[in-house]
Amino acid sequence: MKLLEVKNVVKQFSGHLALDGVSLDIPENTVYGLLGPNGAGKTTLIRIINCITAPDSGDVFLNGKKLRSEDVRHIGYLPEERGLYKKMKVGEQALYLAQLKGMSRQDALKALKYWFEKFEIQSWWNKKVEELSKGMAQKVQFITTILHEPKLLIFDEPFSGFDPVNADLLKKEILALKDKGATIIFSTHNMSSVEELCDNISLIDKSKIVLQGNVNEIRASHAAGTYRVVTKTNLHAVEFEILEQKENHHGFEQVIKLTSVKSNNQLLSSIMTQSELFSFEEVLPTMNDIFIQTVTSKTPRYE
Repeated sequence: MKLLEVKNVVKQFSGHLALDGVSLDIPENTVYGLLGPNGAGKTTLIRIINCITAPDSGDVFLNGKKLRSEDVRHIGYLPEERGLYKKMKVGEQALYLAQLKGMSRQDALKALKYWFEKFEIQSWWNKKVEELSKGMAQKVQFITTILHEPKLLIFDEPFSGFDPVNADLLKKEILALKDKGATIIFSTHNMSSVEELCDNISLIDKSKIVLQGNVNEIRASHAAGTYRVVTKTNLHAVEFEILEQKENHHGFEQVIKLTSVKSNNQLLSSIMTQSELFSFEEVLPTMNDIFIQTVTSKTPRYE
């Protein structure tokens, strides 16, 4: 079932077309990547979903009903530009923001106690936000974003300012939220995180969607006939091109590309006439490669 539907949304600012007929469907209980280069229109779309601004035309539906300003209470939004009050104490501010989202003081205190203990930040409660590092403040804002258990979560560059350990911690929490039933929009320039977290994506470039679909299906559809094989002895290019090769403790590892052979079976037969085969896997392009290729070619693709 679709939680969020965006239909033919158009938005223009002072002669600049920010969104041009953008449509996307976000299923319940998924992580949906909203991707694109700087200035593509992602932030404008996120602002429309949060009812911060309105589209010039087109519609947004939440749970099958047209989105209204009061629906924002069902949305948790972590913007790229953080919005904590620097002079307020962490605990006081977290409690205030939770109550703004409709939580009672008692429920908010209980939930905050759980999350502060989970992130091991109990000692931050009486610190002022200005005393925190960027990563520390990011943890606090993440907690305030998810605390009221909204149906829809929107994370815009959530790992900005995090070291690898804390970024990994946050990734696990995002997947745990999905497992508990949350639907998540995830906007980032880090394509490796897209491969780790996202089920589906939409790639926006110059106000239009240029690529859309399931992440695994998109990667498979961009496959270029490249394989990684490990064999007992070194291979010699006959019906394939050798792109990389090195010796390891298993034998000889090589990355090869189809040339004259047209199928996996033919390639396997060709390899096995030369050497004993230990492993064979297709090398799919990364989302980073696909991002660059798609934005550079400007050719819309809907998988």
